[in-house]
Amino acid sequence: MKTIAFFNNKGGVGKTTLVYHLACMIAERGETVLAVDLDPQANLTSMFLSEDQLELLWPNGEHPGTIFGALRPIIRGLGDVQAPHMEQINPHLGLVVGDLALSTFEDKLSDAWPRCHNRDESAFRTMTAFYRGARQAATQSGAQWVLIDVGPNLGAINRAALIASQHVVIPLGPDLFSLQGLRNLGPSLRAWRASWQELSAKNPDPLIELPSGQIEPLGYVVMQHGMRENRPPKAYQRWINRFPDEYRESVLNERPGGTISASADPYCLAMLKHYRSLMPMAMEARKPVFSLKPADGAIGAHGEAVRNAYADFLALARRIADRSGVALP
Repeated sequence: MKTIAFFNNKGGVGKTTLVYHLACMIAERGETVLAVDLDPQANLTSMFLSEDQLELLWPNGEHPGTIFGALRPIIRGLGDVQAPHMEQINPHLGLVVGDLALSTFEDKLSDAWPRCHNRDESAFRTMTAFYRGARQAATQSGAQWVLIDVGPNLGAINRAALIASQHVVIPLGPDLFSLQGLRNLGPSLRAWRASWQELSAKNPDPLIELPSGQIEPLGYVVMQHGMRENRPPKAYQRWINRFPDEYRESVLNERPGGTISASADPYCLAMLKHYRSLMPMAMEARKPVFSLKPADGAIGAHGEAVRNAYADFLALARRIADRSGVALP
């Protein structure tokens, strides 16, 4: 099982759309995928489920069918994390449903982190709740892949979500904000990884299953840039050109080379185009852009764009699989 988080502390880069499309693509190739929505805004959940479905999962009062419901015993101090409900999207794809109430778990996680230094068992159960809950759901569904969507911040929820992940992929927009995002998140990832290695050695109960906290960066994806004659316009290119060095320096803590372009950078997993007219069509049909059919409105030039999108996302999924040490059909 491969657990991969998609993270950038700069919002609006298309991170959730990327997770949604990759989960659908990997499932389309016959692999079993579990998508886990750990963003308190629950945008990934809203891409998979209709409002009618969400109304049933988000009733007044308790939400047993969401990640928040699985965490309620810990939040209330009455027990441990429960196996989360998994919403079956298709035979190869399941969803651990997000919840706006998840934000209330932030304070609990913030309090638990320093208490782990004191070998506090309840603190370790709190810090590993995401990992153990996702693992239970993945085991029950036989998932080979767990893709985790998190919010755009460096708070306690994201720290716990990243510690629960073996790998991380960083989506970037072609702008200054994403460049600054790399500068912020790189040191945070290294600090979280190092701190967890120290803390995990203090676990007082060997029966509590702990994540390794590897948080190994697989690379970055440049999202939603415009194209002119198969090249990004100059306004975007100036920022894209700076990603290779900034990624090496901020995320990998290496000396930048200063000569490589993003298109030739082995850490650049993909440079995805902005599927402008396809995206609203896909949202209305509630399916990924590469699955649109003529009945959905994908005719003429749109049909060619759908085929190109399929090739783009398949290549990206295979590259992520290769980087994480597995093969994708």
